[in-house]
Amino acid sequence: SLAKYRNIELTKENAVATLRLNRPDVLNALNLDLLEELADVVGTVGSNEDVKALVVRGAGRAFCAGADLVLLDTALDNPEALTHYIHRLNFCLFQLEELPIPVIAVVHGFALAGGLELVLACDLAIAAEDAHIGDQHANFGLMPGGGSTQRLPRRIGMQRAMELLTTGRRLSGSEAAAWGLVLRAVPAASLDTELEKLLASLRGKSRPGLGWIKSVTRRGQDLPLRDGVALEGLAFVQYLTTSPHPREGIQAFREKRQPRF
Repeated sequence: SLAKYRNIELTKENAVATLRLNRPDVLNALNLDLLEELADVVGTVGSNEDVKALVVRGAGRAFCAGADLVLLDTALDNPEALTHYIHRLNFCLFQLEELPIPVIAVVHGFALAGGLELVLACDLAIAAEDAHIGDQHANFGLMPGGGSTQRLPRRIGMQRAMELLTTGRRLSGSEAAAWGLVLRAVPAASLDTELEKLLASLRGKSRPGLGWIKSVTRRGQDLPLRDGVALEGLAFVQYLTTSPHPREGIQAFREKRQPRF
């Protein structure tokens, strides 16, 4: 049985865990209680060997409209409180990046500021064509604290990132897909169908295989090419010689059948 959370719903079905932000009355704003639960949920999912993917969604009419402004407002003259909040937020986002399975954001309604930062920490994102996605910190004299200034240029390039960061412009889901900010945009009514297509192609995969691929791909982003390829080579040898899955995969290939992981 899954622990009961107040700000998040966690469900697990058919090798996929779904984490739904559940503060719909405030468009799933990220307060400390929610972040504490998020850290706990992601830890739980990471230790579950049966789960091949984590889906992140928002309840109600938005994915996530950002940090809880009530919290920020009360902390403006309190560096310790702001530091604590930002540390918790960034802990959660790195936790998603380090999770040994693909993490998929499903974006509808708004994904703004902290909501965008959450999308950027996921490996893949599918958006409704009419979703509103952007980093509106600059519109209110604020700046990002959850990694937008760093992850956004890495995802979409410096110039496009700079436009979104300095003008506060929002992209539609369709524009975000054209920019590579999200993987695909589909009509809102087709989000579940599109998600299922993606999940169907992940469920049969080897979980350790997915974990090694994700970890090496992410770690290599920050390395010079030669060092990244060397990292991949070390991982390749370690994985192939320590896990039974490559052996089963090769056997299945020989026998012209699906591998059983």
